[in-house]
Amino acid sequence: MACAVPRGMSGVDVTVPDETTTLTASDAGSGIPADGPGKTPERTPTLYIAAIARRIRGNFDRQVAKYKVTRSQWSLVATVSHIPGATQRTIADALDITEASAGRLIDRLCADGLLERRDKKDDRRARAVYLSPTAQPMLDILAQFASESEERLLKGFSEEERELLQSYLIRVYNNVNRG
Repeated sequence: MACAVPRGMSGVDVTVPDETTTLTASDAGSGIPADGPGKTPERTPTLYIAAIARRIRGNFDRQVAKYKVTRSQWSLVATVSHIPGATQRTIADALDITEASAGRLIDRLCADGLLERRDKKDDRRARAVYLSPTAQPMLDILAQFASESEERLLKGFSEEERELLQSYLIRVYNNVNRG
């Protein structure tokens, strides 16, 4: 089960002290309402999603910092690995960023030797983006980190619970995309 947190799901700022803290609904510092008068249960899932997304990103960023790669760079390399030959526009759309931002990231990753721009055969005006041969080892390392992170995240869940959770998250994601 892939553990990609959709962009735009982290708009709520929920502070969770450190990675050893257990988050509960009554945690006053979390921004998550306690059970009782005045609670807003319809907002609680959104706050949990935001808190979990922040923790996943923060933990992953700390793990990969030694490889000198940012989350934006890693996301772009992963996107190109899934859509080889994509244009800058396609990459920007996939990452929900502007074309200019995607272009700057692509330029940086090309300069670092991780990506290559090539002429697009069917459109002389467009350039296609591909992984360079040196990107694969980094991609393998980061994929291993992501897999280990997901296993920690879902520790104690049965396969049936994981599938059920994924189906719920897909529904939430689709609802968010519908606006």
